[in-house]
Amino acid sequence: MYVVDLRKNTLIKAIPGVPGITGVEYISGKHKAYTSDWDEGKIGVVDLKTMAVVKRLPTESKPNGISYAQEFGKAYAVNTLAKAVSVIDVEKDEIVKILRFDSETGTPGYDSFARRMYVSLRSTNEVAKIDPATDRIVGKYPVDGCVFDHGMAIDSEHHRAFLLCGRSQNLTVFALDSHKAIAHFPIPAGADVVKYDSGNGRVYAACSSDSISIVQEEDRDHFHKLGDVPVAQSVHSLAVDQATHRVYAPEQEEDGKPVAPIVVYEAGNQ
Repeated sequence: MYVVDLRKNTLIKAIPGVPGITGVEYISGKHKAYTSDWDEGKIGVVDLKTMAVVKRLPTESKPNGISYAQEFGKAYAVNTLAKAVSVIDVEKDEIVKILRFDSETGTPGYDSFARRMYVSLRSTNEVAKIDPATDRIVGKYPVDGCVFDHGMAIDSEHHRAFLLCGRSQNLTVFALDSHKAIAHFPIPAGADVVKYDSGNGRVYAACSSDSISIVQEEDRDHFHKLGDVPVAQSVHSLAVDQATHRVYAPEQEEDGKPVAPIVVYEAGNQ
């Protein structure tokens, strides 16, 4: 796991011991992060003071995305192939509950205004809603026009979810209040991770075929696509600095050869 100084755009530390890492979540106020380590089927607890993995929490098959519900002191890690979500007590660094579904789980996302956790159900093309107060599944909603929804980002202020639909190859805007799909945008193949920049209302989708797709949110009901930015193949993930609006995209290969740079993109003025 790479730790980057966003002020200087320099690498601080490459933290080892996170085999097959597929997801990472910063646990605000706790000086730690959680990593989903697919190769060993565990959640890694990373102490950001010592920059080292200090604990490993066994999960079920293929730990993947993680999302933090700060008000409840819980993190939610999907176990994609096990059709489950592991609930983690961030004070104790312990898994306290397993939630089970009838679908492979994609990515979780937390609506901090409504105080609800959402999970994409990619086998059934649905979104599930969890109440973090009770860890009960309180709803499941079909997403029309979206097939194999995996990646998810949340706009909490407007109660909107942005879903990456792998088989229909589109980015779907889903209204979390009315439980309806309200917009669809075509995107390249290989869509994986999506991030939302609340400062400029932009949605960034990493498409591993060769692009980052960008959608602009005008208001809670209106959106338009800005375009597809060419990148190296196998760019599966990205991160957004909410202060500078820069996009950080780790590359895996260039011209078919393994590499490990993080490419930094400045937001345009469109």
